[in-house]
Amino acid sequence: MPTVVVPEIGAAAAWRDAARGLLGAGVPPADVLWQFGAGDADLFADAPATPPAPGRVSVPKSFVSLAENLCWHSDPQRFARLYAFLWRLKDRPSLMADRGDADLAKLRVMEKAVSRDKHKMKAFLRFREVPKLGDRRRFAAWFEPTHHIAEPMAGFFARRFGDMDWLIVTPHRSVAFTDGRIALLPGGAKPDLPDDAHEALWTTYFRNIFNPARLKVQAMQSEMPKKYWKNLPEAAAIPEMIAGAEARARQMQAAAPSLPPLRAARISERLSGQDTPPPAGDLDALHRQAAVCRRCPLHRDATQVVMGEGPRDAPLMIVGEQPGDREDLAGRPFVGPAGQLFDRVAGEVGLDRDRAFVTNAVKHFKFQPRGKRRIHQRPDAGEVQACKWWLEAERQLVRPKLILAMGATAAESLTGSGKGILSRRGTVEAAEDGTPVLLTLHPSYLLRVPDAAAKEAAMRDFRADLSIAARMLAEAA
Repeated sequence: MPTVVVPEIGAAAAWRDAARGLLGAGVPPADVLWQFGAGDADLFADAPATPPAPGRVSVPKSFVSLAENLCWHSDPQRFARLYAFLWRLKDRPSLMADRGDADLAKLRVMEKAVSRDKHKMKAFLRFREVPKLGDRRRFAAWFEPTHHIAEPMAGFFARRFGDMDWLIVTPHRSVAFTDGRIALLPGGAKPDLPDDAHEALWTTYFRNIFNPARLKVQAMQSEMPKKYWKNLPEAAAIPEMIAGAEARARQMQAAAPSLPPLRAARISERLSGQDTPPPAGDLDALHRQAAVCRRCPLHRDATQVVMGEGPRDAPLMIVGEQPGDREDLAGRPFVGPAGQLFDRVAGEVGLDRDRAFVTNAVKHFKFQPRGKRRIHQRPDAGEVQACKWWLEAERQLVRPKLILAMGATAAESLTGSGKGILSRRGTVEAAEDGTPVLLTLHPSYLLRVPDAAAKEAAMRDFRADLSIAARMLAEAA
């Protein structure tokens, strides 16, 4: 049985080469004994004089990354676990995606533990300045990682602190960085490091960012485990801050201003002067009021607000979704392709648009830029609700006998729900004040239907709905 000794320095590369050789030679996991940390001993201590050479083994990239991390774990069985999984993986490359595999789940837990240990080293390692030996400033630090991460973390600290010399001592392995070169040294005991002049400033900063009202002791200790506290200057203040957190939170609450939050004040300012209805019958005043609307963010990108138009005493109000690209530029509703289709079908069934008041549920064009084009986007519920005030003001001024709601957005604004418009079309519901609302499809939907047969059926439905509207108006005259 070959005994594979993985050296402490270069463990990841050594395990990879050994695993390739064993796999190429067809050595099963049960026949290999893995050991870690024997200085410069041969990789195959009890193997034949000529160990198997590393062969070409094709594995998913995700396994390479997994192995690179796991080789630094402190579990003595990590190399055996990795090789046993690799043995299975060579015949089942899809195994890396099998979330139900118990072996992979264990390896993932170990990988996460190593990554977490690396993160803790970045967050909680504290350098102290020590006397110079040359022109470069020198620093030293002590850290107690759970796993063998000093070597893989050396490059990170060399990049981050490349302008100074430093030494990081851990119980397993130490790292020295001198004149731009990394050296891996044996581990050691905690050195006697001097106090740093910046530690008082760091503690003051920590005290000031501490929020007693949001204190969760278990969550804090999970993120900053107690094992690191003795090496962190700011940690000395933690017990005192925890003990006084409740009293400080009460003091903060008592001292809080009674003024409304800034966001609420801005909303009130934005809506000021827009909730007062214009004089009765004065549609022009309503248009002037809407021109400076800031109720929702849509005004920032649209060219202009597009309000309704038509006779002030129109018996029919036609409500669409929102202005399109053409309407946004012209400042008038239903002048684009959808409006032209509506005019044609309405003329066929005897519905006179000139006797109708035409408007939209949302008054600004919502779009997404795509090159030189502006692609229509459906308004969300918040935008529909913000614009509902303007639609209600138009309805109060016009007071139609019938409302034709075209599309889901118009239905949502007028009846409270835009769901199931295909099954609801052709039916009459009621607005909040009891005005009849006839639901139908939006003409833009007819323009988008790709299938010829489906488009023909949708056109028949749309024509039938407009016929119902024409008949209802004739009966109400």
